Amino acid sequence: MDVLQIEHLSKSFGPLKVIDDISLSVPEGAVFGFLGENGAGKTTTMKMALGLLRPDGGSVSVCGRRVRYGYTATNRHIGYLPDVPAFYPYMRPKEYLRLCGRTAGLSDVVIAERSCRLLELVGLNKVHKKIGSFSRGMKQRLGVAQALINEPKLLICDEPTSALDPVGRKEILDILRQIHGQTTVVFSTHILSDVERICDRAAVLHGGKIVLEGTLDELRARHRTDALLIEFAAAGDKARFMEAAGMNGSIATDGISADGAIVNGAFDAPAGTDLLDGHEEAGLELTLHAKDVAAAQRAVLRICTEHDILPARFEVLAPSMENLFLEAVQ
Repeated sequence: MDVLQIEHLSKSFGPLKVIDDISLSVPEGAVFGFLGENGAGKTTTMKMALGLLRPDGGSVSVCGRRVRYGYTATNRHIGYLPDVPAFYPYMRPKEYLRLCGRTAGLSDVVIAERSCRLLELVGLNKVHKKIGSFSRGMKQRLGVAQALINEPKLLICDEPTSALDPVGRKEILDILRQIHGQTTVVFSTHILSDVERICDRAAVLHGGKIVLEGTLDELRARHRTDALLIEFAAAGDKARFMEAAGMNGSIATDGISADGAIVNGAFDAPAGTDLLDGHEEAGLELTLHAKDVAAAQRAVLRICTEHDILPARFEVLAPSMENLFLEAVQ
């Protein structure tokens, strides 16, 4: 079942079309990364999903029920963490969660049990000082706890890690990873590494449109790389490899055939065309851009075997979220 479903959604502010006929779905239990540059329309989309903004066209459904502007029945299924959560600074964590629980219509017994569990989850169970003295990271963690107090089916987080230091970012991502499977998570971000760390699905918003969407495995398979990375154990090994492959500064037109036989030094396909498009060096690492990855792998292994070279690392490079993002928005 899709917990969140967006169909042909559009939104303009005056002459500026921020969201232009986008459609996407988030299945139950997913951790969904909503990517886009600053100002791409991520927050606008989330506010329409919460019924806080009226769409110009299209629809949003949560748990099968259509979201209506100003009518928040669907919000009983949603927990929300804004990018800058606001708190009553004179309250302490348990007091604040008690207020949130009562606002959600929970009994005091349920509030007490959930508060203890959630404060332990976010690492604030032993913190009794007033919220006004909290760091930004502590406030974000408390914000996650308040968003989960009603045990939502969908947790929406708007750029939860954007203003945090590396330690704070890790804490928030660890919390979101822990609740994976308990609730569906949608979080917007422009920090690509965060998506790679915890998401199983992602979509990229650019120019008001969804330009990339799917599971991370699907996206990587759809944009499979043509590059091989070889890391050598020593500079001498790298020099011997490059000499054997005829790669001293340029790719030659003769060299290694697709069956792996060394001809005169470089990488050749069977018909005499180059097997490589180019290569890059960085320290002990050598990146080969191949026209035929499988043939290039065989050639590399043959060179290493015949010249007694044992690489420290040899892999086909998987496209990173940065590569996928840049490809989608350029």
